[in-house]
Amino acid sequence: MGRRGPPPKPRALEVLQGNPGKRALPKNEPRPQVHCPHRPQWLVGEARKEWERIAPELRRLGLLTTVDRAALAAYCQNYARWVKAEEFLSKNEWTSVTDKGYIQQRPEIGIAHKAMALMKAFCQEFGLTPASRTRIAVPEPPKADPFEEWLRSGSHN
Repeated sequence: MGRRGPPPKPRALEVLQGNPGKRALPKNEPRPQVHCPHRPQWLVGEARKEWERIAPELRRLGLLTTVDRAALAAYCQNYARWVKAEEFLSKNEWTSVTDKGYIQQRPEIGIAHKAMALMKAFCQEFGLTPASRTRIAVPEPPKADPFEEWLRSGSHN
């Protein structure tokens, strides 16, 4: 039997959302280093553009770590499939006629639908849907302590 209830959220999302349930955060949850992994070389075209658009922002929010490369690549690949299918559908009829005269839906509709569903799932994992964003409160960066800045500057020597 599978797990019950909503899937657990990554710690970074819990912290950004302010832990609204006030539950204790797991103490031994693995915490990979926040890092923007290298883009896989096989990501090309729209998938590459999407990686380059979204990866820096995910890294800035602290939601992209060294181990998230495959999940982000899968999101980008599905984004590219969705774009390609939608571009095809914008220029072609959505149905075709079989050799026996039956009207059928073009396969690109199913491809677009499946890619969009997978994109949504990955977006939810990274907290990128409009609904998940409303639950995230990005904390203000800490203000610099003038004394610490003075010490770092070395001008006191």
